[in-house]
Amino acid sequence: MSRLERHPERHLVARIGWLRAAVLGANDGLVSTASLIVGVAAAGTGKTGILVAGVAGLVAGAMSMAAGEYVSVSSQSDTETADLARERAELADDPEAETRELAGIYRSRGVNPETALEVARQLMVHDALGAHARDELGISDHTTARPVQAALTSAATFAIGAVVPLAVVAVAPGSLLVGLVSGSALIGLALLGGLGAKAGGAGVMKAVLRVTFWGALAMGLTAGIGRVFGTVV
Repeated sequence: MSRLERHPERHLVARIGWLRAAVLGANDGLVSTASLIVGVAAAGTGKTGILVAGVAGLVAGAMSMAAGEYVSVSSQSDTETADLARERAELADDPEAETRELAGIYRSRGVNPETALEVARQLMVHDALGAHARDELGISDHTTARPVQAALTSAATFAIGAVVPLAVVAVAPGSLLVGLVSGSALIGLALLGGLGAKAGGAGVMKAVLRVTFWGALAMGLTAGIGRVFGTVV
């Protein structure tokens, strides 16, 4: 038994579809809801009004994330489908030219011409469309667009992220509300950044600093706006 048979490799790229949507959804839910709450609280709104605004932000944000992800990923899926249909027609019209094209791709990657042509011919027999989709178009099972998965993942994780600042509002005293919501949001962002980086095999510290910086900036700006306009009104 070979080493690969004993220890099959598990590449992290297989997670890219759902991981991107999950990290984006949770991060957006936490940042946008916490920022909304901080801004409304800074304007002098009572706790009931803050909770109503936060819940409305959760529902609206989750639906917006789902719709946005579905539309954007559907567009990617439509493009992939169109490219595959075009490639299928080209394979039917001139398979020899497509074989030479595939061999040219392998030669450009450093394979000698004889081997490249032989590999291309064998792949054309085995799965011509799959070979061209993967090596010419860059479409694979790991990266193919999945609109429903992206939409549901984004909506669910947005709601999960948004629950954190809402839970803090429910238990925090009014005088400490802005500070506790901001602090809990930054802690949540740091944890989220670390988990996302670890799941994707990236550097943890860089991811943590990135998400906490932008989260702090968003909450700072909305708090300033809330305080200015709350005072004016």
